[in-house]
Amino acid sequence: MRTSLAGRITALTVVVAGIAVLVAGFVSVRLVITTARDVTRATLVNQADVVSDQIGETPRGRVVEVLQGQGISVVRIGAGGALRGDASAVQAVRDADRRSGVTGQWIVEVRDRFALVQRADYAGATTRKLIRNIALALAFGLVLAAVTGGLLGNLLSRPLRRTAGVAMAMSSGRRDLRAPEHGPVEVSDVAVAVNGLADALQHSESRQRDFLLSVSHELRTPLTAVIGFSESLADGVVTGPDVVEVGRTIHEESQRLDRLVADLLDLARLGADDFRLDVADVDLVPVVRSAADVWHARCAAKGVVFTLEMPVHPVVVRTDARRIRQVLDGLLENAVRVTPAGRPVVLSLGTVLQVRDGGPGLSDEDYRIAFDRGALHAKYELSRPVGTGIGLALVHGLVTRLGGRITAGPAPEGGACFTVALTPGV
Repeated sequence: MRTSLAGRITALTVVVAGIAVLVAGFVSVRLVITTARDVTRATLVNQADVVSDQIGETPRGRVVEVLQGQGISVVRIGAGGALRGDASAVQAVRDADRRSGVTGQWIVEVRDRFALVQRADYAGATTRKLIRNIALALAFGLVLAAVTGGLLGNLLSRPLRRTAGVAMAMSSGRRDLRAPEHGPVEVSDVAVAVNGLADALQHSESRQRDFLLSVSHELRTPLTAVIGFSESLADGVVTGPDVVEVGRTIHEESQRLDRLVADLLDLARLGADDFRLDVADVDLVPVVRSAADVWHARCAAKGVVFTLEMPVHPVVVRTDARRIRQVLDGLLENAVRVTPAGRPVVLSLGTVLQVRDGGPGLSDEDYRIAFDRGALHAKYELSRPVGTGIGLALVHGLVTRLGGRITAGPAPEGGACFTVALTPGV
């Protein structure tokens, strides 16, 4: 059964206070008892001195009567060492070996001709009163500790309860609430963390909405073309030689839709455990050369100058050849799209893979967010050719799943440079 933080703090305070009360009570009672015994013995010593001084002046019966009135027994010591007096007192003197001191429950003070014997006042009225007063004070302290613990627990748990309320509201969809960032350092840290999470969720959801809007727009464009041309065919508006051109357009737009959907599926699957990777030792030279053959032709069709930089020796890494080809295609498609005619696109293989372009490039801030879904698309869709906003995010996810690292920065050719570092093979 779970208990609240306030309840736990109260219980802990009571337990600690209870232990302190027990220790303090034990020490206090022992101190009271020891003090009472010492006081009793000191009093008995004084009485023995008085009796010793006055034994010849005061009638014997009167002395005994006065002492007995104080709870003191007189034991006579004869010339031969014989003891006379109350039996219990005589036995106490014998147990003390006829010497002054404490024996059992008796205090014995011995002189030449007599001994005074008094019961040790462990449970006397004064001692009991003192013990009662101590017990009352300690009980009051325990109650005060319980009340203080309850107040302290409620005080400490109040900001946590508010933070929990904010977290529950966030789980219901609220993003405008923030937890109070005050109180003890640990409690304040929790509130700061929850507020940071709320800000991150708000930012992430805003980015997701923008991304979905972007994807919806990208889907709508080819769908509009497919629907429009297919209706033209169905209604008989397009006939004769135009049918071939319309069919080609529908086919191209359908392929565009297929690539977009495939990218979306791959992006969604990247975080799943069942995302398939066929990792092995791969020589990147034939993989890069194969990609270069395809993209050289595409660059030529657009008027972009394509350059391939290859080493003369194999470059073996531990990776998935099919996924690396997918990474290269994504980076090259992005580079060719933004590079104007006459400018270069470079595919380079060395210790790392690089795709460089002579396009407009990016700002330092843009390089930091280049792999965020839809970030560059949302910023540049009105000023330069853009894709779906998925490509670079998918490339980053693929390289990360392959155990590699991808970075973005300026290229010597004037545009952007994307560098992929992979794990060397054996």
